[in-house]
Amino acid sequence: MIVRALSVFERVVYHCVLVDPANPCRPTLEVDAVLREGDADGPLLLSVADYATLAGGPDHVRGCLRALADQGRIDHHLGVPHVTFPFWTPIATDPPGAPSDG
Repeated sequence: MIVRALSVFERVVYHCVLVDPANPCRPTLEVDAVLREGDADGPLLLSVADYATLAGGPDHVRGCLRALADQGRIDHHLGVPHVTFPFWTPIATDPPGAPSDG
C-alpha cells in the first residue's frame, strides 16, 4: 500500500491520498508536501483511523495492525494511535518560490 502525504505538520500527516492499495499490511509513505523545520524531525505519523479508512476499513486491516504493532510501528501521539513511518520517499519538499534543481 502506498500513501502519499499532501500536508505534514510537526511529523503528523494531515492530508493524504491512496496511490496503490496493494499490500495494506506493508504501508509505505511518499511525501508530496512542503516540509518546514521540525515537520520531519523523527518518524512521520499517519493516524490509524486514516490508515484503516484508506486500506478498506478496520475489519480489513485488523491483522495488519497487529503485525505493525509487533514491528513497533504503532505509536501514540497526543493519545491517538498512529502508524509510524521512520522511512519515507520525498516527492517534493521545497517551499513555494524556492529555486528548483531543474
